[in-house]
Amino acid sequence: MLKARTRMLGALLCAVALAACVPTTSTAPATAAAPAPASTLDSTVYVSRQDGTFTLPAIPLERLPEQYRRQTVDYPTNEAPGTIIINTAEKHLYFVTGPNKAIRYGIAVGRSGFDWSGTANIAGRKEWPTWTPPPEMIDRRPELAKWASGQPGGPENPLGARALYLKTNGVDYGYRIHGTPEWESIGHNASSGCIRMINQDIIDLYSRAPDGGKVIVMTKDGKMPTKLTVPPKPVKAKKVTTPEPRPDATPDAAPVPADPYANPVVGPI
Repeated sequence: MLKARTRMLGALLCAVALAACVPTTSTAPATAAAPAPASTLDSTVYVSRQDGTFTLPAIPLERLPEQYRRQTVDYPTNEAPGTIIINTAEKHLYFVTGPNKAIRYGIAVGRSGFDWSGTANIAGRKEWPTWTPPPEMIDRRPELAKWASGQPGGPENPLGARALYLKTNGVDYGYRIHGTPEWESIGHNASSGCIRMINQDIIDLYSRAPDGGKVIVMTKDGKMPTKLTVPPKPVKAKKVTTPEPRPDATPDAAPVPADPYANPVVGPI
């Protein structure tokens, strides 16, 4: 009888020991690792800073939509690192940093009639560049004639803190990627075809983009370009001059007023 009880006690202890190796229904399941964020923002990049002899003012973040702030994002692309891809429909510029990764910047693009698309290369660069308005712009805005020989670089210069000069097949069509003192224009169709960026952002892009780097400007409906498309050059209107009357010319006779009843109108009045 004692031996039987001993065997039963041993079996019970063994069952208890085995039960300790089996997870109970109250055991918390293993938690999956949280997915990496799709984008990374850095709110400190838009503070006031000194750049050479000029001071960049801070950008008020409460007035700059998050979608147009500089950030690292997932961006599926087969383009090589160092390539710039501009989506004018979204008002975003992407600088490819690696496989399916890019730094995204908010931009302003050309107004209706000034938009363009195609592939170009960075052919030159300038810090605090001089801006010279083209003749057709002076025709549209005569007040710019004072800068026909160039406006020196500075905080009020339309090209901002940096400019990247673009060429397609060696031809300069006048397009630039540049800064702007008008940061409120970011996210809008506001330029004459150039790509505007916040000064803090163009300084960052300027430091990353290589000379000769590839630049792709997508079509206005968000597709990759198959050719270069630029707006036609405006036709300059010819000035009509009225010849001065000769001193010995006989004044023209005053025109005889037409008789309103000579050819009566037939029909309902």
